[in-house]
Amino acid sequence: MNAPSPTDAAGNRPSAHELWKITLGELDEKMGVKILEESVERVVATMPVEGNRQSFGLLHGGASLAVGEAVGSWAAVIHASTMGKTAVGVDVSATHHRSAREGQVTITATPIHLGGTLTTHEVLITNEAGQRLCTLRITNLLMKRHK
Repeated sequence: MNAPSPTDAAGNRPSAHELWKITLGELDEKMGVKILEESVERVVATMPVEGNRQSFGLLHGGASLAVGEAVGSWAAVIHASTMGKTAVGVDVSATHHRSAREGQVTITATPIHLGGTLTTHEVLITNEAGQRLCTLRITNLLMKRHK
């Protein structure tokens, strides 16, 4: 099923621009992040727990925030690219529900609001059993792209 093309707040379809493709940053690479899916409607990535644990052997909350912010920001930049813009994070909050000691987590960002100035995404981090480990909300400001 094809999702509808994104529209701005006035309901106008943006002009055709090349969608931005995700490129991993240094921290993403060190954390072992892998991209599974990237679109305006959804960005999905995975990350191993091993290598991202705190001193008590649990998935580090800071690792969850870092990967959640990255995935949510990537989703915002993909949306922004449909308008020839980019995005910068202005707010992120997270609630940790449970942790993990091993395996792999899946990080999924879906839009709550896709505007022409601001975007807000919900980012879910789940374990291999599909249990919610962390819920993040990230708001990004859409800006003119600097050359």
